[in-house]
Amino acid sequence: MGVALLFPAAGGAAYADDVVAVYHAYWAGLPAAEIRLTLRDGNAVYDDEIEIRSEGLPRLVSHFRGTARAAGRLAPNRSAQPARYDAVYDLRKRRNSHVSMRFVGRGDTLVAERGADDTSRKPPLAEAFRRSAVDPVTAIERLRQAIAAAAGSRSRSFSIPVYDGARRFDVLGQILPRQDQTDGPVRVALTLHAIAGFKGETSDDGDPDDAPRLVALTLTDDARLLPLSLTVRVFFMPLEVRLDHLCTAPAPCPGPTASGDCCAGHSALATSSLSQARRER
Repeated sequence: MGVALLFPAAGGAAYADDVVAVYHAYWAGLPAAEIRLTLRDGNAVYDDEIEIRSEGLPRLVSHFRGTARAAGRLAPNRSAQPARYDAVYDLRKRRNSHVSMRFVGRGDTLVAERGADDTSRKPPLAEAFRRSAVDPVTAIERLRQAIAAAAGSRSRSFSIPVYDGARRFDVLGQILPRQDQTDGPVRVALTLHAIAGFKGETSDDGDPDDAPRLVALTLTDDARLLPLSLTVRVFFMPLEVRLDHLCTAPAPCPGPTASGDCCAGHSALATSSLSQARRER
């Protein structure tokens, strides 16, 4: 559930205003995955993408590689409204699996419906669980919006309903006090609370645990609110995701590589973000 927040087509060169961030994930201190997050916001729309490739022992076990992409609207004074979500992934025994969702307006709310390209073998959840929920990538936009809104209010908590095509859960967030009054990242404590499609129900991915899962998240303290680090326990061991570098328009990222050496040059913005990330390690 934790990784889902930071997860069709692999992107090419970045647009001029894109934010492209490359992360490395470590499980129990060992390399586990490389992740590339692309945020495209502008003209009242968003088109975000995550590409994940397992590394080290997890790659030997799972051969996992996947991309997820979400697009929708960013209307003034309203939460991000998703229009479509597509995720394509490979596992050792399942190739070219496709999760496809289209968000259809019904009355004053949106309902996630399965797209024609979807290859899921499990029936979709009842409509009640698919109403007013967003996909895992749009949840990143909602989270950034919630943190930005909290800066001008007394409220330090928020809730995001998420549906990933098979499971429905809530992301419950609490913005934490600063450790340093003059510098440092934004710190957020998240709880992933299972609603439906978990323990006791058949799933394409087995029988995932329905216990609440705690996530520690840090983000840049600026208008971007770019994720810097994420920590969550997976199979009783810590999974840590850390920002490695940003890619810039003059040096756009190719796809993830085995070495993780994506971009030769980093902007001053990337250097600032990295220094914050290292202080948190």
